[in-house]
Amino acid sequence: MRAIVVSAPGGPENLTWQEVPDPEPGPGEVLVEVAATAVNRGDISQREGHYPPPPGAPEYLGLECSGRIVALGPGTEDSGHRVGDEVCALLSGGGYAERVAVPVGQLLPVPKGVGLVEAAALPEVACTVWANVFRTAALREGESLLVHGGASGIGTFAIQAARAFGARVLTTAGSEAKLERCRELGADVAVNYRSEDFAARVREETGGRGVDVVLDIMGGSYLEANLRSLAVGGRLVVIGLMGGRRAELDLGRMLVKRLSVHAATLRSRPLEEKAEIVSQVAERVWPLVEKGTIRPVVDRVLPLSRAAEAHRVLEESGHVGKILLVTDEQHSP
Repeated sequence: MRAIVVSAPGGPENLTWQEVPDPEPGPGEVLVEVAATAVNRGDISQREGHYPPPPGAPEYLGLECSGRIVALGPGTEDSGHRVGDEVCALLSGGGYAERVAVPVGQLLPVPKGVGLVEAAALPEVACTVWANVFRTAALREGESLLVHGGASGIGTFAIQAARAFGARVLTTAGSEAKLERCRELGADVAVNYRSEDFAARVREETGGRGVDVVLDIMGGSYLEANLRSLAVGGRLVVIGLMGGRRAELDLGRMLVKRLSVHAATLRSRPLEEKAEIVSQVAERVWPLVEKGTIRPVVDRVLPLSRAAEAHRVLEESGHVGKILLVTDEQHSP
């Protein structure tokens, strides 16, 4: 098969589309012929040499995919999955390839009303948002959520999901066009982080109370402002470190306001925990996707052989939603 290979840690120019050995499904896995994958910040970190795949995971980039099952591994005969089924999947790696072996617990059906290629935009964002916003931070109906990077793949999904479950949504983005897109997706308040103090605006928009949950992709540079943005009993969940990994934590503010700070990745979690998250997404989130309440937001679709171009677009933040990569045979200009 062919796959995108990182020739050496570094820039997008180090991504090459070449022949590699075919994967074999192990016990509890199925082999998926990839229709599409999506570009995520984790792929860039791995390309740069900062985010290696967990032990046993494929070495190639790609944290999600959609496609068709072409073979069943040992022990999956009674899993309910069949050769020919159209699926999408949460991956620990390997999506930037023509085929990938996937644990059955990380498979999701392609939602009704969503195309096979488009479905590749869903698994990673849906599982990340569900695991962090609804499981860890326990966002409830009637509460409020601040989403940083509202025009990103994670952001566009989090806005829609929080609104669908009855929360008020505030978000940040870096241009007026992106702010408007966030409002169209359901954000009640959209703040330009380049020209405004988002913490001050959050306090203003909530009558001085603050928000209940913050979903943060920035890390260190936003920590103090995120704590100022939280209401009493608020929960901060950090899922990215684009703004650095170190900051001073004001424990006094946390004590007075009874705040909690969580930091988590999805990729390195045990298979059993990922399977539980995927199962909950299928039960609680997929019906909303099938109703059209939540929709995948796709910025553009490129062939896998142009993965370097897709990485450049993501690094320049020149997108809204997800950037998808498809096999050359599936790509139509």
